[in-house]
Amino acid sequence: MPGENRMIWHVQLHSSSSAHLYSTILAKIFLMEGRKAGESFIIMNEFVLPNDTNTFGNLMGGRLMYWMDIAASMSAARHCNFPCMTASVDNLSFKNSIKLGNVVHIEAKVSRAFTTSMEVHLKVWGEDIVHQYRYESNEAYFTFVALDPAGKPRPVQPLITETEEEKLLYESALRRRQLRLILAGKMMPHDASELKALFVKD
Repeated sequence: MPGENRMIWHVQLHSSSSAHLYSTILAKIFLMEGRKAGESFIIMNEFVLPNDTNTFGNLMGGRLMYWMDIAASMSAARHCNFPCMTASVDNLSFKNSIKLGNVVHIEAKVSRAFTTSMEVHLKVWGEDIVHQYRYESNEAYFTFVALDPAGKPRPVQPLITETEEEKLLYESALRRRQLRLILAGKMMPHDASELKALFVKD
């Protein structure tokens, strides 16, 4: 896919057979066709019980983040078929609290794959089964890194977008990534070309 990052991996392995196996795996990954965003789609539902709520009878934010992390992890793993580790959480905005006895509906889908990491977009709704209506709760972006058997980052397949929403999320993902890197001190603001393009016109 255009814009996907590529990098050269240098590893030290203890045997020629291990080196051959590793190089074979890498070759297959890089030659592999991308995977559709829709293939990473996950739906997860949870029932809000008394132990999940605060003193106001609302679902605790930490519990919701825990469930969202699980859903995002499954989505990332479905895309790359490797174990994944949470790298960051950003833009977690709460719109409406979810009440005791309501159902939490979480949808997760990979929005972009980089070299070894994947951004996962999540949407959350609350559902009142008694009164039969759903309401928006929050939205967030989680970043996961694929890991090899040694616990080191490994390359992942490119992402193929199909719908207009998937394409918009894909295109804006690079800006979100640059912002994350700036806030983490891993990128200088003047190097964030995608972010600067929003404010500075040539």
